[in-house]
Amino acid sequence: MRLLVCLLVVGALGFGALSHLTVGYTALTTEQARRNDVAKHPRQVSDVTVLTPGAAQVSLLDLMQQDGRFLLVNFIYTRCITLCLAMGAEMQQIQEAIIAAGQEDKIGLLSISFDPSDTPDRLQRYMHLMKAKPGVWNFVTMENGAQREQVLDDFGIIVIPAPYGEYEHNAAYHVVDAQGKLLRITDYGEPGLALSAVREILATSSAQDAS
Repeated sequence: MRLLVCLLVVGALGFGALSHLTVGYTALTTEQARRNDVAKHPRQVSDVTVLTPGAAQVSLLDLMQQDGRFLLVNFIYTRCITLCLAMGAEMQQIQEAIIAAGQEDKIGLLSISFDPSDTPDRLQRYMHLMKAKPGVWNFVTMENGAQREQVLDDFGIIVIPAPYGEYEHNAAYHVVDAQGKLLRITDYGEPGLALSAVREILATSSAQDAS
């Protein structure tokens, strides 16, 4: 009997731990939990200072508000020769789809570098490498370490130093509105889904404005 009671207690503890770690069994990973949480509770992006490829210091929120579009945001570092380049190829596809649909005035792309060594000059070269079209796909970097950490925390981006000066980081596409509010996160590897997500939000917003 004592053994049975012990087994029941252990089972209950494990059941409770699993419920906590998976946020009520709806998420099996912290990455999925992050996406579920943002979908239910949109997050406000902090107002930090960023650098453009032209070396201008601007407020990230001002940049988003003045842009006025829904943005698909991803996080990169220009020295990355694996994941970031793969995401860059997908961003190129999204860029061309936006242009083909004539939605450049409604949907934009923004890549944010989290690498302290990414200077405006490096961003400029990276833009050319990625064939980014001005006015559709923009890039910024961050100098201030505390502000960099704040933005990564806002978006739920985890960056871990790796060998040879590289980084490991979670990759996804983030839908942000013109007020700097993070509304949705979609998977890396599915650029069509990312664009569909922002178009769905755009259509809902337009319908609400018309009513």
